[in-house]
Amino acid sequence: MPSPSPASSLQLQSGALACVVEPALGACLRSLTLGTLPVLRPSPADLPTARQAGSYPLVPCSNRVANARLAWNGRTWPLTPNNPPEPHAIHGIGWQRAWTVVRHDGASALLALDHPGDASWPFAFRCEQALRIEPQALVLELALTNRAPEPAPAGLGWHPFFVKRPGARLQVATTARWQMGEDKLPTVRTPDRGIDQPCDTLDVDHCFDGWDGQAELVDDALAVRVTSSLRHVVVFTNPSRAAVAIEPVSHANNVFGEPALGEGLPPGLLGRTALAPGETLRAWMRIEVHARGA
Repeated sequence: MPSPSPASSLQLQSGALACVVEPALGACLRSLTLGTLPVLRPSPADLPTARQAGSYPLVPCSNRVANARLAWNGRTWPLTPNNPPEPHAIHGIGWQRAWTVVRHDGASALLALDHPGDASWPFAFRCEQALRIEPQALVLELALTNRAPEPAPAGLGWHPFFVKRPGARLQVATTARWQMGEDKLPTVRTPDRGIDQPCDTLDVDHCFDGWDGQAELVDDALAVRVTSSLRHVVVFTNPSRAAVAIEPVSHANNVFGEPALGEGLPPGLLGRTALAPGETLRAWMRIEVHARGA
């Protein structure tokens, strides 16, 4: 079918599972529903930004770059702080750009973002996001290709906010957690087996590593299972919030900041990735949804 303009919403559906994608707003998910039940937090009707959507991709990095100063290969680049009043740059730039619709049908879509390099991120890249919906699952894939003439820093992830219904319980298995300071930047890494507790009292905003790539959020209405190829995960919620963020990401927070996180630790542990010119970083996430009860 002909591709809609970047401003058009895309509808994907398979059986009772349906989602709405907004290419012009950072390729975000306006909604994901099973029948009448929202899986992701509802978006406002006049959605102004991907940050208020149900989910959005994290491209070309996750979480914060300290004080919006990118440190790479012995150089420092000032970035654009994009979450005032914070001084940091957060969640890359993909969520603030319009993506192009490459193709779309009733159950799948392919979107692309071509970035030439600018003050928000100095390295050129192309990123594609593929979405495919099945009767019980939504599958998302990201592919980020370095188009700069030099090795470039790269990271990927997603930021889904799941509805936190009464009785919800979250299970996430990990090996370590990065503590967070008052400035919302990570400080020290401590052993941590993850989360297995009710969500109504859960108060967390941390990046975990050694994740086994699986998370389960279960309440009386829905059982949601998140799986991913990525091995870091950020979990964010507190008792005052009606949603819980379960964010598969490729690296720990602030690995590209100045000063960078975890100097002296193995790059593989941190997820710090250097892409050669023309090289591609790939990731996938699957959100599986099942109705529970009568």
